[in-house]
Amino acid sequence: MGSLEDICVSAAVNLLSALAFLLAFCILRLQPFNDRVYFPKWYLKGIRGSPTGSGSVVKKFVNLDLSTYLRFLNWMPAALRMPQPELINHAGLDSAVYIRIYLLGLKIFAPITLLTLMVLVPVNWTGKTLESAKNLSFNDIDKLSISNIPYGSNRFWAHIVMSYVFSCWTCYSLYNEYKNVAEMRLRFMASEHRRPDQFTVLVRNVPPDSDETISEHVEHFFCVNHPDHYLLHQLVYNANDLAKIVAKKKTLQNWHTYYQNKYERNPERKPTTRTGFMGLWGTTVDAIDYYTAEIDKLSGQEATERERVMSDPNALVPAAFVSFKSRWGAAVSAQTQQSSNPTIWLTEWAPEPRDVYWENLAIPYVELAIRRLIVAVALFFLTFFFMIPIAFVQSLANIESIEKVFPFLKPMIGRAAVKSLIQGFLPGLALKIFLILLPTILMTMSKIEGFSSLSSLERRSAAKYYLFILINVFLGSIVAGTALQQLKTFIGQASTEFTKTVGSTIPMKATFFITYIMVDGWSGIAGEILRLTPLITFHLKNAFLVKTEEDREQVMDPGSPAFATSEPRIQLYFMLGHVYAPVTPILLPFILIFFAFAYVVFRHQIINVYNQTYESGAAFWPDVHRRVLTGLVISQLLLMGLLSTRGADKSTFILIAQPVLTIWFHSYCKARFESAFKKHPLQDAMVKDTLEKAVEPNLNLRVYLKDAYLHPIFKGGVLEQPSTIDDEEDSPLIQTKRTNNRASQQPSAEQSGDITPELRPTK
Repeated sequence: MGSLEDICVSAAVNLLSALAFLLAFCILRLQPFNDRVYFPKWYLKGIRGSPTGSGSVVKKFVNLDLSTYLRFLNWMPAALRMPQPELINHAGLDSAVYIRIYLLGLKIFAPITLLTLMVLVPVNWTGKTLESAKNLSFNDIDKLSISNIPYGSNRFWAHIVMSYVFSCWTCYSLYNEYKNVAEMRLRFMASEHRRPDQFTVLVRNVPPDSDETISEHVEHFFCVNHPDHYLLHQLVYNANDLAKIVAKKKTLQNWHTYYQNKYERNPERKPTTRTGFMGLWGTTVDAIDYYTAEIDKLSGQEATERERVMSDPNALVPAAFVSFKSRWGAAVSAQTQQSSNPTIWLTEWAPEPRDVYWENLAIPYVELAIRRLIVAVALFFLTFFFMIPIAFVQSLANIESIEKVFPFLKPMIGRAAVKSLIQGFLPGLALKIFLILLPTILMTMSKIEGFSSLSSLERRSAAKYYLFILINVFLGSIVAGTALQQLKTFIGQASTEFTKTVGSTIPMKATFFITYIMVDGWSGIAGEILRLTPLITFHLKNAFLVKTEEDREQVMDPGSPAFATSEPRIQLYFMLGHVYAPVTPILLPFILIFFAFAYVVFRHQIINVYNQTYESGAAFWPDVHRRVLTGLVISQLLLMGLLSTRGADKSTFILIAQPVLTIWFHSYCKARFESAFKKHPLQDAMVKDTLEKAVEPNLNLRVYLKDAYLHPIFKGGVLEQPSTIDDEEDSPLIQTKRTNNRASQQPSAEQSGDITPELRPTK
C-alpha cells in the first residue's frame, strides 16, 4: 500500500519519463532522416516529399534550422486544428471515431472530477474515522476516501446523491455520443464513394448438389431468387497452403535482397550464411547462391500448389462472394433469410476487400460453433488461472514480500527513496510488463474462432481482452489484493468488525491503480508518440532490405491503431473513474490527465502516422457504449456492497434503482441506435443507386467488381477467368446442369464443365 510520499515519487518518475519521451520525440521528428517514421501517412498518400532529397550531406540527416527547435511543441495545436469533416476524409471514420472515445472520457469525467473535489473530498477528509482506528494501516490518501467516514454516518447521503448525479451525467453523455456517432456513420455511408462491399454479400454454407458444381449451384440459386439483381459471384478457394509458400518465399527474397545489397557495397567479399535455423548454425555457404536456390525451390512448390488449387474441386469452399447490380439488391440479400432452412445459404454483408481475413474463409461453417465453444472454454481457464501469476507478481511488488523472497536486499530496500520508488512505481510497472504477451494470445484465439474479417477479429479480441482486464486486473486486484494485504488484521476479529474492516480497506487499493494509471496512461502514451521501436526497425530495414521505393513504402507503413488492445485499456480507465468517483475521488485527476493527453497524442498519430488498414464505418461503437455502461453498473453494485458494510444498510433500497435504470437505458439505446450499425437502410441504398445511374449511366459494374474479391494470391491474372458474355444478361433462361426439377421449372441448357469458373455472369 503506497503512501502520499510514494505517490509523489511515482508521479515524479512518470512525469520525468513522459517529458523525456516528449522531448526526444520533438527533436527526432525534426530530423530529415526520420521524416518517414513520424509522418508516414503523408508519404503513403503521395502528398509529402522527402526532405533528404536535396541540400548538403549534413542537412540530409540533421535539421540545422534553429527556429524549428524553438517551436518544438507546435505539433500539439496542429493536432487539434484539423476539423472533424476533414479528419474523416483524411483518416477514415474508424480512426475519427476511435479518438472520440478519449474525448468521451473528458466529457464524462471533467464535470465529475470538479464535483468530487468540491463536495466529496471535504466530506471524506473531515470524517476523522481512520485516525481513531486501531490495528489498521492507512495513509493520507486513504483519508480522502470513503473509508474515513464514520460507521453509519449521515455523510453517506452525499455519496449516494453524487452517485446518482454521476450515473445520470454518464448516461446523458453516452446518449449524445451514440446519437452523434450513429449520425456520422449514416452520413459517411451515404456520402461514401463506390466500394465493392456496397454491392456484395458473403454467402456461407452453400449446400452440396450432386448435379452441379458449387459455382453453378450458386449461380443458379441467385438467378432464381434474385433474377433482377444478381450480377456475378466469386468462389472462395482454400489457398492457405499456397499463401504460406508465398509468404515464406517473400521472406527469403528479403534475405536475398539484404545479401545482394551487402555484396554490392563490398564486392571484394562475398557474404556467407549458415544453412541452419536463422543462419545461426549449420554448413557455411555462399548466401546469395543459397537463397537463390531456396527461392527457386519454393517457386516450383508455388507453381505446383497453384495448379492443385486451380484443378482440385476439394480446394473449393462452400462459400462465395455474390455481387448484385445495385446496392438495393445487395441490401435485400444481406438482410433477409434466403431459404426455408435457416442453416443453409447464409448471407451477410461482405467485408470490404482489404478487410477480408482469407485464411478463415476456408473453415467449414459447421466447424465454427465447435471452434467457438472450445475457445470459450479455453478463455475461461486462461482468465481465471492467469490470476495466479498476476497475484504472485503483485505480491512481489511490495516491501514485505520482497524482503521475504530476497532477504539480502533488505538493507537497500530500507532506504526511504528506494522504498518509495518500489511502492509507488513497481506495482504498476510489474502488471504492465506481465500483460505484454496477452494480446497476441487473445488474437490467436479469435482467429481460431473463424471470423472472416480483420475488423471482426479485432472486435472479438477486444471483447476477450476487456473480460480479462475486468476479472484479473480490476476485480482481482481489488478483491484478492486487498483481502490478502489485510489478512492479519481480519484474523481474530468479530464478524461485525470484519465487515467494517472490509468496508474500510477496499478503497485503499486506489493507490495501486494511481500508480498503474501513471505508468500506463502517462509514460505509456508518451512512449506511443516517440515510436522508438518503429524508428529502430525502419532504419535497420531501410539500410539492409530496401531496394525500391515500393520496398520503402512497405517498411514505413505503420498499419492501424491497435484497437484490440487499446480500446479495452481505455475501458479500464472508464471503470476506474466510475468506481472510485464516490469512493476515492483523488484518483480522478490522474484519469483526467490520461484522457486529455491521450486525446492529443492519438489525434496527432491518426493525422500523421497510422494508415487505416480497413474501414468498417465505426461498427465498433456499440461495443464501446456497452462496455462503458458495464463498468458503470459494476461501480453501482460495488458502491451498494461497500455502503452495506459501512452501516448504511438502508441505502441498498435507494441504490438498487441505479443498475436497473442503467440496464433499461442500455436497452433503449440499443433499440434506438444499434440498427444503424447492423443494417443498411433500403431507402439510402435506393437513393445512392438512383444518383449513380443519373451521374454514370454507362458504368460497367461487372468490370468494376469482377476481381474485387479474388484471393490476393491469384491477383495479376494468374488464375484463369471465364469469358463474359454481356448479351446473356437479357436472357430469360436460367441455365443449369440438373436433370431434375428440384429448384426450378425453367428449361435448362448445356453448360461448360470448367471446374474453376471463379466469376459467372448472369445467365
